[in-house]
Amino acid sequence: MTFKMRSALAGAGSAALLLGAWGSQYIGGLAPCHLCLVQRWPHAIAVLIALAAVATGQRFLALLGALAALATAIVGIYHTGVERDIFEGPTTCTSGSAGALTPDQMFDQIMNAPLIRCDEVAFEFLSLSMASWNALLSLCLVGVWLWAWRRG
Repeated sequence: MTFKMRSALAGAGSAALLLGAWGSQYIGGLAPCHLCLVQRWPHAIAVLIALAAVATGQRFLALLGALAALATAIVGIYHTGVERDIFEGPTTCTSGSAGALTPDQMFDQIMNAPLIRCDEVAFEFLSLSMASWNALLSLCLVGVWLWAWRRG
């Protein structure tokens, strides 16, 4: 297997995890919490890195891909710790821009917004949350990226 094929495999893994996250959100109706959204960004970056690695054949890109996969794995481990009450979760919340909303419109928007907590597990499979699965699979992707780099 060539460097480009291994890089494509790693990028496809991140793309599959992103598609799974979006599918659970838009098809399964599971709204993501703040940490769920943070875990998606490194996967998107890894997909872009994989495209660049396939296009250019530059081995150093595999190290960047491994770092992106490691970043989402670390966030997934932290998120799992928050879900299991090992770590304290973030105190921030996310929202759209208030823009030119009147106070009544802003109050209605706040009252109708779903409350998605990072410390509650929305879905489990084999006793692992989606954050746990993301961490485990992302660590596997780190291995694929390092395999691509080492034998590039």
